[in-house]
Amino acid sequence: MQKPHVAIGTIAAIILYISIVNIAGWTQGTLYIIGLALGAALLYARFGFTSAFRRLVSVGNVQGLQAHMLMLAVASTLFAIILSTGFSFTGVTPAGNVNPIGVSVVVGSFLFGIGMQLGNGCASGTLYNVGGGSSSMILTLIAFIAGSALGAYHITFWMEDMPSFPAVSLAESTGLGYFGAWVVQLAVFALIYWVCVKFAKKKNPPMMKPLPTAQGWKKVLRGSWPLFGAAIVLALLNALTLMVKGSPWGITSGFTLWGGKALMAMGVDVAAWDYFAGSDKLTSSVLMDGTSVMNFGIMLGAFLSAAAQGTFKPGKIKPGVAGAAIIGGLMMGYGARLAFGCNIGAYFSGIASFSLHGWVWAIMAMLGTYLALFIRPLFGLKNPKSTDSIC
Repeated sequence: MQKPHVAIGTIAAIILYISIVNIAGWTQGTLYIIGLALGAALLYARFGFTSAFRRLVSVGNVQGLQAHMLMLAVASTLFAIILSTGFSFTGVTPAGNVNPIGVSVVVGSFLFGIGMQLGNGCASGTLYNVGGGSSSMILTLIAFIAGSALGAYHITFWMEDMPSFPAVSLAESTGLGYFGAWVVQLAVFALIYWVCVKFAKKKNPPMMKPLPTAQGWKKVLRGSWPLFGAAIVLALLNALTLMVKGSPWGITSGFTLWGGKALMAMGVDVAAWDYFAGSDKLTSSVLMDGTSVMNFGIMLGAFLSAAAQGTFKPGKIKPGVAGAAIIGGLMMGYGARLAFGCNIGAYFSGIASFSLHGWVWAIMAMLGTYLALFIRPLFGLKNPKSTDSIC
């Protein structure tokens, strides 16, 4: 355990919590605590979306996708209950992430799929890896923010000039209701999981390397968590976010706000953009934004977890990796803005909200991942091989 790091992180976490509560109230403080827990769960299990897609496409490893199916099944069950009953801890009527399906979603999720493989992390992966001590992910995060701002600047073109179909909720647009939609989605999750099992038996792909861990009770804070255990924790925390915030877990709208504030500080008239029209977020404290405080919590939660494990060790950045991180971050930021979210807001929370656009996002991001496997070696990035155990 890196005790000085733990002490610094704990003090910083407490100070930030007090600041959030004083400026924005208890609801924002609760969202920040949820963010801390999300950061811990992501880091302790090294729960990946980028790596899961890459392992599946490159060598046929299905462990990550199986964990996703479990996570989505649990989240869909909880979301169905919450959305159908309107249950909320704060009096805000909960609403899922249900968005239109158009060219912007197809293009944006495809770009995001390429970008996350070049940047070596998705939206959640970028945050928890920055907190966990990955130097290159700092570049990815900065470029992610810049790409998000650029996407916001171009949003009118993609939303108004490009073809689009209305939003489709499997629960509300099809007549199935939440129970019927829940049954359909669970059947799809079970089918995908079953296909993964059969595929793994037939192809015998390399398995993931076990993470170093402690034994007994020390495993909770100093070891590594099981992938499936983290999947359940993430689903529970997303449902809790929905009940507290009124909307599911998201990440990239916070990045867009950060980029907008930075540009405004440099004299750019960001308030004139359609994306920020009618919003007071540019002039309010960033701590008033629920997505932002959760993002801060994720990074600090990951930092505290890495320090508890003794794995917070930033290193040098290779030129090729730096170039890939910047390009990947820009593509993810731009793509997420077009696609109504990232691997969290569109894929995880979108599918859990019974939105068809979440499934479209998953397919296009997988296709982007396939193309990225041919691009990654140009930057000196290695792809998993069928003969090796994989990280």
